[in-house]
Amino acid sequence: MTEFNGLGLHLGNLARLSKAKTRSISPENFNGEKGKAGMATEGTGANCARDLGQGWKISPSIKIAPGETRVLADIQESGAIQQIWMTPTGHYRHSILRFYWDGSETPSVECPVGDFFGCGWNKYAQISSLPVCVNPGSAFNCYWEMPFRKSCKITFTNIAETDMVLYYQINYTLTEVPEDTAYFHAQFRRTNPLPYKEVYTILDGVQGRGQYVGTYMAWQVNNTGWWGEGEIKFYMDGDGEFPTICGTGTEDYFCGSYNFDVGKENGGYREFTTPYAGLSQVIRPDGLYQSQTRFGMYRWHIMDPVRFEQDLRVTIQALGWRSGGRYLPNQDDIASVAYWYQTLPTAPFPALPDKDYLEVI
Repeated sequence: MTEFNGLGLHLGNLARLSKAKTRSISPENFNGEKGKAGMATEGTGANCARDLGQGWKISPSIKIAPGETRVLADIQESGAIQQIWMTPTGHYRHSILRFYWDGSETPSVECPVGDFFGCGWNKYAQISSLPVCVNPGSAFNCYWEMPFRKSCKITFTNIAETDMVLYYQINYTLTEVPEDTAYFHAQFRRTNPLPYKEVYTILDGVQGRGQYVGTYMAWQVNNTGWWGEGEIKFYMDGDGEFPTICGTGTEDYFCGSYNFDVGKENGGYREFTTPYAGLSQVIRPDGLYQSQTRFGMYRWHIMDPVRFEQDLRVTIQALGWRSGGRYLPNQDDIASVAYWYQTLPTAPFPALPDKDYLEVI
């Protein structure tokens, strides 16, 4: 049995002592150093604290200029990220998070901040799940455990044309990491619109051993009628034309049923947010400029991870209905984030779309 070292805490072992060391990075302690938080003498709150001085909330946030990349964390030890909180201003799709493990030049996480936290439509959506919580008014929280053996670097890039302000806190532990521990990954993709009769790719090109642990999707429907007949498919470990896992429908994969629909008299689509799955956002047409219905959905494979030994590809169909009881391949605006753990090295991701292609329009 592996000696308890501070990773994988849950209610059943909270009482156990550990040699792990708790640290925290924020604008009040950029490097997470012991006994050196709250020492700032300049920062975004300096004017507010001019009558009080050092120690009185002088540096609670940072400003990030257009085109600027800020290093939020640069940890040169062994340990694990255990919680991230942040509240960014600006367009959520124009703020890009990247995570690098153990000195790799290839990011293992590359994603717009809103999509990473389940708010892909640049609008707040409350989420109450185990690894991701989104709370009023724009509080993004992540509890995915992210171990590293040598180093961790987290960057935040503002690709917008205006300054943005970021409040953040990264809580982590310094500890030994067991040999059988994999690295956290998250990859964003978007296709707008999906070409007729093509399937949407959530993830491809993964090489190594690991487990798939979650999907977030921001889905805009461009046809009338029900849109979620499509099946999700997991191709793993050399699968060819046919996958090992094939779902039964889009709403079924996200742990709903029958169109997420409780009837027009009850409001139609019904949002829900649970520990493992949710339809956390429905943006309804307003009869003027909000012309399409947009959905935000998540499914976390925490109790049911999809394990692979060599490779993994994940796709989903966009299927609606047409005349004669036939399926209609939809041409929707679909974005996704895939979350998984795997061994290093990380295969390079597809190039992130440019600012105009990322924009919610």
